[in-house]
Amino acid sequence: MFSRIIASIRDHFGFSHRQARGFTVVLFIGLMALLIPFLYRWFVPERHLDTSAADTKTLDSLVAIMHTEEVRENEKWRSQYGNKYKDNRDEKRTAERFHEPKLFNFDPNTVSVAGWQQLGLPKFMAERIDKYRGKGGQFRRKEDLLRIYDFPPDLYDQLEPYIQLPDRSGPTFSGNKPGSTEPGGSPASTPGEPERPRYERPTPVVPQPFDINTADTSDLKKLKGIGSGRARQIVNYRNALGGFVSPAQFAEIFNIDSLSLSELGRYARINTAVRRIKINTVTPEELDRSPYLSRRQAEIIIAYRQQHGAFASIESLRPIRILDAKLIEKLEPYLEF
Repeated sequence: MFSRIIASIRDHFGFSHRQARGFTVVLFIGLMALLIPFLYRWFVPERHLDTSAADTKTLDSLVAIMHTEEVRENEKWRSQYGNKYKDNRDEKRTAERFHEPKLFNFDPNTVSVAGWQQLGLPKFMAERIDKYRGKGGQFRRKEDLLRIYDFPPDLYDQLEPYIQLPDRSGPTFSGNKPGSTEPGGSPASTPGEPERPRYERPTPVVPQPFDINTADTSDLKKLKGIGSGRARQIVNYRNALGGFVSPAQFAEIFNIDSLSLSELGRYARINTAVRRIKINTVTPEELDRSPYLSRRQAEIIIAYRQQHGAFASIESLRPIRILDAKLIEKLEPYLEF
């Protein structure tokens, strides 16, 4: 029976015979360490102390003395530190009031990050909105605020009466000099002065579809919600994979948000073939670079190849128990036999 256990461990983990025997010994010792406390309580009867009335009275006296000492210590602490503790609590309450929302009329297209924080938004949300505007995003209606990923709906209900969007029915002007012909005054310029050129808002860059397997960070940064850090993260994950084979893999990128996923789904195309791994010559270190495999899994695959010979097809990987069917399906487009 012991030999059968050793054989099963070797097949399952890819161990040598010596490693399997050592693993069995360690496993046996671990089980014994877990069982010893239960066996001890089972065979050794529990002792009950017989406490006499005198002992009970003594114990009660000690408890009363300890209680009295505790009361004295509390009174001493309050006399020495009570005022300071109260001041700290007052400062904490003042800080909490400082972070309470301060509502005021605002334009979501121009309010600063600090202004958003005063309105009650956390700093990361305020910076997300500022980044959205920096990439050409605009709020044309009040409800557009809810398009920002994770914007709290309950806070929107509080801010909605204070949102002031400019009238887009025509151009607005401010600070006109008396005598101009613009709205709010008469001639646009005084006689003898050259006419000032009108400011024209630059046309926002419209992203174009691109090949995600050959794109660089500059192509990715043209998309809404994708900055330099997120672009590098996407490129690094693509290089580790060897290229994307399906848009569904975009969701595997760590901590990617819904806006970035939506933009990748709209503009990212898969036109270039992926880089394949030669499974019959690859080393454990090279195989470990795949984000789908751990170091241990890579070592077991190579050990299995050394014991059973070269892999003929993807089906040759199925006997390796540490690889499930879903993982093998993910690996198939990246392996070359």
